[in-house]
Amino acid sequence: MGPEKAGKTRRGPGRRTAVPWVLLGLWVAVLAAVGPFAAKLADVQHDRAVDYLPASADSTQVAKIEDRLPGGEATELVLVYHRDGGLRAADRATAARQVADVARANPLTGTPEAVPSRDGSTLMYAVASTAPGTDEKKRDAFVNDVRDVARGTDGMSVDVGGPGALATDAGEVYNSLGGPLLYTTVGVVAVLLILIYRSPLLWLVPLAVAGVADYLSMGVAYGLHQAFGTSVSGQSSGVMTILVFGAGTDYALLIISRYREELRRVERPYDAMKVALRGCGPAVLASSGTVAAGLLCLLAADLNSSRGMGPTGTVGVLCALLAMLTLLPAVLVLLGRRVFWPLVPAYGAEPKARRGLFAAMGSSAGRRPLVVLASGAVLLGALALGTLNLPGPLKQQDAFVHRPDSVAAMETLARAYPGKGTQPITVITPTGRADATLAAVRGHAGVASAERGRSGGNWTEISVIARGAPQSAAETATIKALREDLGGSYVGGPSAQQIDLQDTNARDRLVVVPIVLASVLLILVALLRSLVAPLLLVGAVVAVWGAALGIGGLVFGPLFGFEGTDPGLGLLSFVFLVALGVDYGIFLMHRMREESLSGAEPAAAALTALRTTGGVIASAGLVLAATFAVLTNMGLLQLVELGFVISVGVLLDTFLVRTYLVTSASVALGRKVWWPGGLSRKPDTEEAGRREPVAVG
Repeated sequence: MGPEKAGKTRRGPGRRTAVPWVLLGLWVAVLAAVGPFAAKLADVQHDRAVDYLPASADSTQVAKIEDRLPGGEATELVLVYHRDGGLRAADRATAARQVADVARANPLTGTPEAVPSRDGSTLMYAVASTAPGTDEKKRDAFVNDVRDVARGTDGMSVDVGGPGALATDAGEVYNSLGGPLLYTTVGVVAVLLILIYRSPLLWLVPLAVAGVADYLSMGVAYGLHQAFGTSVSGQSSGVMTILVFGAGTDYALLIISRYREELRRVERPYDAMKVALRGCGPAVLASSGTVAAGLLCLLAADLNSSRGMGPTGTVGVLCALLAMLTLLPAVLVLLGRRVFWPLVPAYGAEPKARRGLFAAMGSSAGRRPLVVLASGAVLLGALALGTLNLPGPLKQQDAFVHRPDSVAAMETLARAYPGKGTQPITVITPTGRADATLAAVRGHAGVASAERGRSGGNWTEISVIARGAPQSAAETATIKALREDLGGSYVGGPSAQQIDLQDTNARDRLVVVPIVLASVLLILVALLRSLVAPLLLVGAVVAVWGAALGIGGLVFGPLFGFEGTDPGLGLLSFVFLVALGVDYGIFLMHRMREESLSGAEPAAAALTALRTTGGVIASAGLVLAATFAVLTNMGLLQLVELGFVISVGVLLDTFLVRTYLVTSASVALGRKVWWPGGLSRKPDTEEAGRREPVAVG
C-alpha cells in the first residue's frame, strides 16, 4: 500500500505539469481552425445606411425596395462648383465639360442639369448611378472616379457631396478603424500594464493573451454572421476589439493579483493557480456574465446598429473570458515565478505591511458614512444636470471630426441655396397609385418639386425636393406630413433616415433600459443572495451614467465645439456603463460577503474588502477607461462621444462610487445591506462559515 501511494505521489506532479501544455496545444489548434474565418470578418463588414437604420422604419423599407428596382440601389451625388464673387463663363463651361465626362465614363440614371444659385456663385449638378448597386467597394470607386474628374481650377472650388459621397467618407473612417484602433489600444494597454506590474516580462502575458482572444473573436463573429445573419458594422467590430482588450485585461488583473497572493502561500505555481482560480474564478464568471447579459439585451432594440452590437460585443467578452480563464493561467504556470521578476513573490513570504491609499480612503468613508454618501449623491446629481446642456441631434454634416469633401459640399449648398432643399426625399409608392401620389406630393405646400423615377416589382420611385434646407425644421415637417398623407407609401432618403434614427433610439431606450436593469438585477440577486446590495449597485451605476452624460453636456458644445449629440449615445453608454460598472461592484461586494462570512463586523468587512480589492479595481478601471478613450481619437463624432462618456463614467465609478459611495453605504446599512439573506441577521459565525463556501478573493 505504501509504495503504491508513493508512486501516485511521484506521478501526480507530472500529470499536473502536463495540463498547461495541453491547454496551450488546444489553443494553437483553435487558432489554426478559426484563422481563415477571422481574416474574412472585414469582408462581411458593412456600413451602408440600411445596416444602421431601424428595422421597421419607412426609410429602411425605402432602402430595401430601391435595391429591387431596375439597376438596384442608386448612388446619388451632388457636384458643387463655387467661386466667391460669382462664377465666370469659363467656370460654367468647365463644369459642363466635367459633368459630361462623368456621364460618358459612368452609366447615369438621367442627364444631370445645372441648377445655379441666385447670387451666381454656385452651380449644382445632381448625379446618380445604379451601377454600383449595393456593393460598397463599387460605390466608393464610383465616388472617387467622379472626384478625380470634377476638379477645381484657378480659384473655382469643386466639392462632391450627396448621400453617396457621405457614405464613402464615413466608410473610409470605419475602414481605417481596424489598424489604428487595434494598435492604439494595444499601445495604451501595454503602457498601463508596465506601470502596474513594473516588470519587463509580466505585462506581455495578458496583452498577448488578449490579442489571441481578439483574433478568436473575429473568427467567431464571422461564423455568427454566416450562421444567423448577424450584422457586422465598423462600429460594432471596433467596440468588440475594445471590449476584448478592456474587459479581458480586467479579468487578467484580478487573476494575476490573486495568483501572486497564493504564490506566497502555496509552493508549486500549478497548485497556486488552482487555488487562485477557485477563489476569483466565480467573480470573473459572474462579471463577464453580467456584461454579456447586458449586451444581449440590445437584441430587443429596433435599430439595426444597436441590435447587431449586442451579439458582437458578447462574442468579444466571452472570448476574452475563455482566454483569461484557460490560456492565461497555462502560460503563467509554465513561466513560473520568474515571470514576476524583479518583484518575485517568494513562497512563505509575507507581503509588506503598509497603509495603502485605499485603506486611507476607506477609513475616511467609514468615519462619517452618511456625510460621504450624501455629498457623493449631491455631486453626482449636480453633474447629471449637465445633460440639459447636451447639443441637439447630430446632423450628417456634423458627424465627422475632420471635414471631408462631402461635408464641404453640403456647407456650400446651405450658404448658396438658403431655405431651399438640396437633398432629395425619396417616396416609394405602389405603381398603380403612382400618378395620384405624384400629384399629391406636388400639391404639398412644403414641396418645391417632384419627379417620377424608376418602377419595378409593383413599386414606383418619386424623387422629391423640399422647400426647406436639409435636416431643417421645415424639411422635417414636410417629411412627417408626407408620411401622414401618403397612406400605403414609404418616405425615405437621408433626412428621413435621421428622423427615424432619432425616433427609434427614443423607443429603444424605453424598451432596452428596463430589460438591462432587470437582467442585471436578477444576476446580482442570485450572486449576492440579497436584494439591498444589488439595488445599491444598480442605483450606483445608473447615477454614474447620468453624471457621465452630464459631464458630456458640459464639455461637448462649450469646450469641444461639437454641433450635435449622436441619437444612440444615451442607450449605448447606458448599456456599457451599467454592465461594465457592475463588474467592479461584483469584485467589491463579493469580497465584502466573504469577510462577513468569516465573522467580520459589517463596517470592518466593507473596509477590508476595499483595502484588498481597491488596487485591482483601480487598475482595472484605468485600463478599461483608457481602452474606451481610444475611441475619442477616431474620425466620427458618434465614436468620440461614446468613448468619452464611457471613459469618464468608468473613472467616476472606479474612484468615487466604488471607493466612497458603495463603501460608505455598506457601512451605514450594516447587516441590512444583505437583506433578506441570512447575513442580514447576526448568525453564529462558525456555523455560517461551514454552511456557505467562500467563493471569491
